[in-house]
Amino acid sequence: QHITNLLWAMAKLVDNSQEQAAELNAAVAALLSYVNAQKTNFKPQEIANLLWATAKLGELVELPLFTSTFKSLVYRISDTPRLSQQDILMSLWGVMVCCARLSLASNANENNGLEKHMDNLFTRLENTSTDNEEDQSIIAMAASWLGRPCPFVPHYQTTRSRPQTDFCNQLQSCIPSLKIEEEKSLNSLPPVDLLLPDHNIVIEVQGLSHYVRGDLKTRKGSTLLKIALLQKAGFEVVEIPANTLCNRYLMQLCINKIKIRIEHFRKMNFCTE
Repeated sequence: QHITNLLWAMAKLVDNSQEQAAELNAAVAALLSYVNAQKTNFKPQEIANLLWATAKLGELVELPLFTSTFKSLVYRISDTPRLSQQDILMSLWGVMVCCARLSLASNANENNGLEKHMDNLFTRLENTSTDNEEDQSIIAMAASWLGRPCPFVPHYQTTRSRPQTDFCNQLQSCIPSLKIEEEKSLNSLPPVDLLLPDHNIVIEVQGLSHYVRGDLKTRKGSTLLKIALLQKAGFEVVEIPANTLCNRYLMQLCINKIKIRIEHFRKMNFCTE
């Protein structure tokens, strides 16, 4: 219980603060080694909390330790006949983030076993009725990942950040004929910042809330999951850390990169035709 509480608290700390000390990384790694060593001693509710917390930490946890932790715990959740809806939702979200990390690291073949657990957890929620937006989002994302129908149309609140709006305006001025849609929900997934519908390209302008550190490099579990789901749905995703947009030169590099991808898309379509 103490290990679970500590990891939960660290995940909450990381979720609300971007400046992290190196000591925190070492503490997380030490706690997860205890989790792997004592995996048979955790109760189902504690396992659900551990899966959620580890997933929340995202790239703060090294990939081998991340996946070994999930593989050592998730089968016990699947084999537990009675779980609360909240425990199932937390576990489902955690397993999806693990699959997302493996997918983005080109280790998608390792997902087969985890996806079976994901399917098992999703099946338990098929007849679930909830008005909670976060719960609806988890169920919708799982349905998208598994290629299953979503039992409802999730409701998402949309917000436009200043960096997102500025980059959209700059991109539009550089390519006036370019069709751009903002805050578009695709496949019942959370809205994307910018969509180039004619080129199957999604642009995500990512501020501090997408990262576990202020360096805007170490992504959170929620960010990893969104990127992986969009790629799985067939979209090319361009990630732009918001701090790069403060520099005109770096912003122009981003726009040039998008121009190259648009041209590549057009050539591919031309060859297909």
